[in-house]
Amino acid sequence: MNKYKKDILDHQIKSIEFVKSLHSISEDQWRTPVKEGKWTIAEIIGHFKPWDEFVMKHRLPYLFSAGELPKGPDAQKINVESAAVSRIKSKQETLDTFIITREKLYGELLQIPDELWEREFSIGTSKLNLYDYLRGLAAHDCHHFEQIKNTHPFLKQLHPPDS
Repeated sequence: MNKYKKDILDHQIKSIEFVKSLHSISEDQWRTPVKEGKWTIAEIIGHFKPWDEFVMKHRLPYLFSAGELPKGPDAQKINVESAAVSRIKSKQETLDTFIITREKLYGELLQIPDELWEREFSIGTSKLNLYDYLRGLAAHDCHHFEQIKNTHPFLKQLHPPDS
């Protein structure tokens, strides 16, 4: 397996494991902002679903085609909407939704042939390869996982994926 593909797939698995470990936190911890003025753990985990779906529906199918990539969504709007949904959904439902969606993303990434992981493509004026693109998304995951880990003393024992 291509080393870049393996790196990204390992990140996806570790992300799922990390989110599964959040089943053990209390409802109060789940609904408390990670820092003053920031999202709650519920909102952070809830905001991953629309982005994973965007990657699956509007990036992966188009990255290696001759056509243009579909325009990206309004990030602020997506984040505000997903945070609002996460405030009303149960912890279990939000966690399950993340896990199911991320497992689907993992499955789609697994199907991408090794030789495509280093092939260059363009997003706007930027040239990058699949690994670079997904590494950027993984770094975003890790940023939020570290926020969660640093929220409560007992969460420091959790092991989010490395960026």
